Amino acid sequence: MTASLKSHSQDGTLILTISNPQQHNALGPEIYAAGVEAVTAAESNPEVRSIILTGEGRVFSAGGNVKRLQAAREGQMQVQRQTLESLSSWVDAIRTSAKPVIAAVEGPAVGAAFALVLACDFLLAAEDAYFFMAHSKIGLTPDGGGSWQLARALPRPLATDALMRGSRLSAALLHQYGLVNQICSPGQALTSALALAADLNQRPSNVLGGIKELINDAEQQPLSAHLVQEGQAFLRHLGHENAGEGIAAFLEKRPPHFR
Repeated sequence: MTASLKSHSQDGTLILTISNPQQHNALGPEIYAAGVEAVTAAESNPEVRSIILTGEGRVFSAGGNVKRLQAAREGQMQVQRQTLESLSSWVDAIRTSAKPVIAAVEGPAVGAAFALVLACDFLLAAEDAYFFMAHSKIGLTPDGGGSWQLARALPRPLATDALMRGSRLSAALLHQYGLVNQICSPGQALTSALALAADLNQRPSNVLGGIKELINDAEQQPLSAHLVQEGQAFLRHLGHENAGEGIAAFLEKRPPHFR
């Protein structure tokens, strides 16, 4: 069975499933390219209100294929460069998409797979899920923005341990530091992610996209600039029909029906 990124829609949610079961859902360029295409297509599809990224079976993903790395050393370095660019493009697409992206993790999420879930807006993990960056164990540095994410999200000593030693991080530990939103019973990560998506899908999509943009930009600008951006966004969304519906519903004491 060849590696693929399966996709199907359910009640306004696009579910992307990493499928490479014979190699523990190992990642590769064909999956990265499909991921970029899927997230980009969802961006312009009003029927898609949220996205879930998960792995087939009880494994999220074992990360990149080490045999590909060996091939790169034996004369296919340009292919590996293109693969890294594809991974980076998928991470960037997830990070900048106006649609909320939820990672539903069972079992291990290793290396590039860990970087992918860190790029998502929500991370739901089974209580026996675990995460690690194994790059240093095979003589490499991280990819997919993993070092960028962990350096910002964890205390420096813990980030250093995770990146330099490739220490295994449990779902409970990442929940303690705010990287995991919810810990689920084993086998229930996708079900829990669908419940979260159902809640998000009831909210105005233009507002969720606006909030995501504000969060992304807050990391790189001073408060004074952010206050200006917030004010502009507030007024822009106030003029949107969803604000009209939300305000009317509040005043009329009824549930809103957003578009």
